[in-house]
Amino acid sequence: MSIAEILPKDQSEKIALTRDIARWVSEFDAENVPATAFTWAKHAVLDWLAVTIAGAREPLAAMLAAEASGGPESACTLYGRPERADLLNAALINGATSHALDYDDVNRLLHGHPTVPTLSVALALGEALGKGGRDILAAFIAGTEVECALGSMAGDGHYDLGFHATGTMGTFGAAAVGAEMLGLGEEAAAHAFGIAASEASGLKANFGTMTKPLHAGKAAMNGLLAARLAARGFTANKEAIEAPQGFAETQAPGFVPAAIRPDPEAPLAIEQTLFKYHAACYRTHSMLEAIRDIRKKYAITLEDMDAMTLHVAMDLRKVCDILEPATGLEIKFAIRHLACMGLDGINTAALDVYNDENANAPRYQAARRKVNLEALPEGSDCMSAGVTVMLKDGRSVSGDANVAIPASNLDKQWQSLTAKFTALTEPLIGRDKAGRLMDAVGALDQAADLKGLTENAT
Repeated sequence: MSIAEILPKDQSEKIALTRDIARWVSEFDAENVPATAFTWAKHAVLDWLAVTIAGAREPLAAMLAAEASGGPESACTLYGRPERADLLNAALINGATSHALDYDDVNRLLHGHPTVPTLSVALALGEALGKGGRDILAAFIAGTEVECALGSMAGDGHYDLGFHATGTMGTFGAAAVGAEMLGLGEEAAAHAFGIAASEASGLKANFGTMTKPLHAGKAAMNGLLAARLAARGFTANKEAIEAPQGFAETQAPGFVPAAIRPDPEAPLAIEQTLFKYHAACYRTHSMLEAIRDIRKKYAITLEDMDAMTLHVAMDLRKVCDILEPATGLEIKFAIRHLACMGLDGINTAALDVYNDENANAPRYQAARRKVNLEALPEGSDCMSAGVTVMLKDGRSVSGDANVAIPASNLDKQWQSLTAKFTALTEPLIGRDKAGRLMDAVGALDQAADLKGLTENAT
């Protein structure tokens, strides 16, 4: 259920949404955050570090660092890179780098990637202000709550219109982090969200290019800038989210305002974070898991396939159905091509398989033309997937999976994330640094500062 469905429409229209969010952020108290939420937050930090350190070697990270970094005298760490940058550019570069591999976490409420815009602000601003780990985690949790609440209020209309919620809603989440860490009162926080409403952007037309991760970086930078300007007295419409010609009316058809955190006892949004174990668009993951199970159960390979049908939600055609991928980056958004690689036994968790050679391999080009998409049965979870493989010997084998269910066993989730973290970071920073970094994340809520992260992240 969308958070927007909690209140009847006649009541929801009376909500002064921007001020309601501003009040909630200004009154946010970490003492009321349950321990499980801090555990989830540390899991997200570990995953963010893994994908950011690995993503720091991507060409776009080098381009952004060369354009924006200020040399050794600058204040803030660029995770995975030797350069440093001023506060706003650190948020930009770390935000873009952390999304460069499209291997970072997602949240269904947001319709996007929650951690990359918000944690990028929390870490840069926390380092600049000398904040302790618990304060940084608390602000990160608050920012995640705001962006996911707004994403839920927007429903599907915003995303279906072509907006990338990581860039748009992520800007509000980043502004919330900044407002909380800077101690903005309700009035200033409302101005911050008003500024953010004019800064929020990101178009799905750029999926499969370097500009998609730039959305996350710009969301972090713009949200932080909004909070910092508001702290100086910069003004904006304090109803800019819900006002006529405001953010919701112009960008989110079907947006229904709702009170933020109407049930204070409900799980926080961060506790619904979903982590990625394939380095491709999350909408392909249920399909890849189903194919992995089919391979294991029936001992088949791509050579055995005559044709394949993927039973998926048809809206993913606008997200990850590039029919003729020509680059490694485009493979991440080409569900038919990925299905063939998965059936071929390719490890889609490995970064090096997303290359131009695999994109243009004749065996995959021929095989993906035999892959068809069919709509899921009515009433199915749109994040689930079914796979039917028609074999050359006349048999047909099937399987299904749904990766979009938050974990209930947090110890097991931590183990899975540490395996991913180790695989991504050890080849780049070495086993000793990777181990120290992992330990620092585990104790982050008790840390007096960020040195355990900043001293081991390059």
